[in-house]
This record gives sequence, structure tokens and C-alpha cells, in this order.
Amino acid sequence: MSNESVLQHIANVLESRKSAAPDSSYVAKLYDKGLDSILKKVGEEATETVMAAKDGDQSHIIYEVADLWFHTMVLLAHQGLSPDDVLKELERRFGTSGLVEKANRNK
Repeated sequence: MSNESVLQHIANVLESRKSAAPDSSYVAKLYDKGLDSILKKVGEEATETVMAAKDGDQSHIIYEVADLWFHTMVLLAHQGLSPDDVLKELERRFGTSGLVEKANRNK
């Protein structure tokens, strides 16, 4: 399975959980609790990623980044967005200096 198809497969599962009963899955329960709970999880996972990076354990970094990406995908799905939306934005930025891109945001 390609990296893009993994993202798409996860996105499809996340989308299907929107209509699932809250007690049927972790993601359905997150959706039921609402945006604030999802944002809290993204924040927790971001903090855990930072802590893993500070420790320098590569396998732990990968594990925590996977959690962060997953919960970010839950956030995207909750907001009616998909990984493709983010990939398109990254593609749009590709070839543009990070300094130029950041300067353009402030205009």
C-alpha cells in the first residue's frame, strides 16, 4: 500500500466513524465529544511528540508523530477536510522558499 493510499484509507475510516455510535469506536467517541476534545488530543499528541524528540529515541518519535498525524486527521475530518487538502497546500508551497512563503503570509 502506498503512503497516499494509507492516508486515504485512514481518511475513509474516519469519515465512516462520523455516523457511528459513540460507544462503537474511539474516533466516534471523539467526534461525539466535539471540537474541544479533538483539539485537546491534538495538543496532547503535539506535546508528547516534542518530548519524544527531546529524548532522541527514534522509535518513540515515530510512534508519537503517528499519534499526532492520526489525531490531526480526526480534526481535519471533523472540519470537513481531508489529507488531500493539506497535500495540495504543501504542493502549492513546493519550490517556494520558506522565507518567501512566510513573508507572503504577513501581507
